[in-house]
Amino acid sequence: MVEIEAFERHIEALTRISKAITSDRYIEDILRLVVAVTAETMRSKICSLWLLDDNGYELKLRATQSLSEDYLKERSLKTGEGIVGKVALTRKPRSVPNVVQDPDYKEKELAKKEGLVSMLSVPMVVKERVIGVINCYTSYPHEFTETEKNVLITVANEAAVAIENTELMVRTRVIQEELESRKLIERAKEILMTRRSLSGPDAYRWIQKRSMDTRKSMREISEAIVLTEEL
Repeated sequence: MVEIEAFERHIEALTRISKAITSDRYIEDILRLVVAVTAETMRSKICSLWLLDDNGYELKLRATQSLSEDYLKERSLKTGEGIVGKVALTRKPRSVPNVVQDPDYKEKELAKKEGLVSMLSVPMVVKERVIGVINCYTSYPHEFTETEKNVLITVANEAAVAIENTELMVRTRVIQEELESRKLIERAKEILMTRRSLSGPDAYRWIQKRSMDTRKSMREISEAIVLTEEL
């Protein structure tokens, strides 16, 4: 009966995270959803999600469903440092019966204060690349079952796909916006060069100065110039 319940929770978690993969949510929304769903699925006291930086050298705490101010503080670990760093480096899940007694665990005082005991830490892998680590804690001694481990591994990998897709989507939007801004600025420069007999650099500086004086972006100034030409 317990196995069936775990399997049903597993399916529900995957469904909710899979929906996020095709949504227009921003990365922070995805991260909050992942930790909330994971904590609920694993019946965990605290679930935390750490992401690797672009260089792959440092992990930063990016999301947790905990409301504790101490646990919410910004923290980071080097790859290979602590349990989280070692899980990221080895790409292997790790189960810890008691974090306070484990020599690799870095935040023993925080664990005592928060009442954290057992821990399951799993790498988040997408396209054979580790992008982060998900941790689940219990407030009592607990030996994680194979089913629980498999649930968290699958959820972690689904979450990795959702995060990867979201970051790709954001990067694509940023690139598109940058290209559109450059086109607008170039068009505005051409209009100024014709209207005011300015050189290209002078036209650019005019837009730049107007942007600073009005505290508006160069894109906004350029849009206004182009609109007046079209009227």
